[in-house]
Amino acid sequence: MQVENWNDLRVFLAVARTARLKNAAQLLRIDSTTVSRRLRRLERALGQRLLEQTNEGQVLTQHGERLLARVERMAEEATGVYQSQGNPHTLGGQLRLSVSEGFGSWFVAPRLAQLCSDHPELTIELVASSGFLSPSKREADIAIMLSRPKAGPLIARKLADYSLKLYARPSYLDDAGHPTAAQDLTRGHRLVGYISDLLYAPELDYLKEIHPDLFATVQSSSINAQMRLIAAGAGIGVLPCFMGDREKTIVRVLPEISISRSFWIVTHRDNHRLEKIRYVSEWLTKNVAEGRDILVMD
Repeated sequence: MQVENWNDLRVFLAVARTARLKNAAQLLRIDSTTVSRRLRRLERALGQRLLEQTNEGQVLTQHGERLLARVERMAEEATGVYQSQGNPHTLGGQLRLSVSEGFGSWFVAPRLAQLCSDHPELTIELVASSGFLSPSKREADIAIMLSRPKAGPLIARKLADYSLKLYARPSYLDDAGHPTAAQDLTRGHRLVGYISDLLYAPELDYLKEIHPDLFATVQSSSINAQMRLIAAGAGIGVLPCFMGDREKTIVRVLPEISISRSFWIVTHRDNHRLEKIRYVSEWLTKNVAEGRDILVMD
């Protein structure tokens, strides 16, 4: 690889990570014009188009994908050289972690403080939303998904199982009645659940698993909003136990009914051995193992 100025690779890395020339310029503390000029110079030196401008920002081409994997390894090695002169256990750089909204908000976020304290040079981007970013498209360094990806240049392993149950506010049950079987939910009860055509994963279609005739009449794309609806007395809904059991205003309904799902930890094949990705993956595994009693319920 013939590159006259190795700083151009740093510019390419910043643009690839932020997807915007302006954001890369802010990160590098240079102006956007300089970022653009250095990026074009790098492309001329390599004779390859590395990024394409789209409505979503700068998107890597196939050549850019291959180069990014090499440059990330180089950046990791460079970070290691400096760190070896000080604290060998200090991580640096940026890491984007994509998780489901509930797991990210209720399990991961409360545990991140210690990781941030131990590694102040590491910038953590926790993307906890209704949907997942794709490691195969370099949208995230690590993604915690609800199923194992069936294709793509990815490394995946099961992180943990978790349990879900039905919950409601006691005052709602006093008014609408206490169901004694799943069939009772089909008569005289409001159900809280996801918007069917906005489901971002089939694993979220819980109600049909309990009874084929169940349908949510109070719907939201957000599991946090669903929990707030249930806590306000809007109806009965399915929640992960690590959320529902911690909300003191609601109780389990038909506790013998339990739904099981799994979290999978997914990384790109080209960078899963990078120190920061390996370390945070191990950190997640350790925290999940320690928190198993709140993830899996009888």
